[in-house]
Amino acid sequence: MMESLSRILSSMPDMSFMKKAEQTIKELLDDPLVAKLRDKHPELDEHTIKIHMNRLYQYVTEFKNCSNCPGLERCPNDFQGHYTRLKVEQIREHTYIHDHKVACKKWIAQNSQDSIRSRIHSFYVDDKALEDGYSSEEILFMDMERAQSVSRLQDYIDKTKEEGLQKEGLYLVGKFGTGKTFLMCYMLYQLAKEGLTGAIVYMPDFVEDLKAMIQEPQRLKETVELMKETDLLVFDDIGAENLNPWARDHVMGAILNYRMNRKPTFFTSNYQLDALERHFSFTNRDGDEEFKGQRIMDRIRPFVDVITVGGTNKRGGGSGDKS
Repeated sequence: MMESLSRILSSMPDMSFMKKAEQTIKELLDDPLVAKLRDKHPELDEHTIKIHMNRLYQYVTEFKNCSNCPGLERCPNDFQGHYTRLKVEQIREHTYIHDHKVACKKWIAQNSQDSIRSRIHSFYVDDKALEDGYSSEEILFMDMERAQSVSRLQDYIDKTKEEGLQKEGLYLVGKFGTGKTFLMCYMLYQLAKEGLTGAIVYMPDFVEDLKAMIQEPQRLKETVELMKETDLLVFDDIGAENLNPWARDHVMGAILNYRMNRKPTFFTSNYQLDALERHFSFTNRDGDEEFKGQRIMDRIRPFVDVITVGGTNKRGGGSGDKS
């Protein structure tokens, strides 16, 4: 916490108090910021300056802190990410100096990022994929083999920005590690900036967790309702889950049935649509159920545009590339 001028002066040894106090006050009054304030407001007399010395000290000190900003996390000002601004007001024969806090650019930017991020829910997906900054140039030029798929994704984002929420979503299919999840996070982030809400669900972990949710009906209800109602829903790595009939028919089926013709649903998968239908048609408990697989695909296939994502595996080699 920043010390006030009066506290600093009172902490000085008695013998040198007057001398140091005078020097401190002189330095403050000679400061260019104070000089500029007095030039702008000639009505500021010595008495007014004296009784508002603490405000002037706070103003000058925080300005210097901001001029040598150590970053938002290490902000030394009294109110993180804010600085003091002064206003001079004259009421009849009296002059007053009022102070108020103003948010700095770094705080505004961080608050904006937090606001955007708060619109996106992630289930079992590493939040780092959502917290990383996204550059359209990086998205496009990271791997030229997927340039066409990136271009189609960007067209979808632009169309949504122009026309509003679409009824159809996207189905991103490609080999392991080609960046499908990364591209979906990019889309969620760009559209969250437009005020849309979103959720991304990693299917293998979600299906496993559903078993525990049977014992927690309220949590199950809240989770399913969020997935039904969010503007943008991404099922990540669909087809990789160990599916059971209840999860397929009563959870996935309910969510997709509600969303179709209302809100877009998105998918990433290593499976083409026909292969995904075969996956949904077989469960460990009941074996082959072709009709059940076809039924859930009727809630997916007509409501997505398929985008094949090419390129190289970006997960290997410990390079840290997004995938």
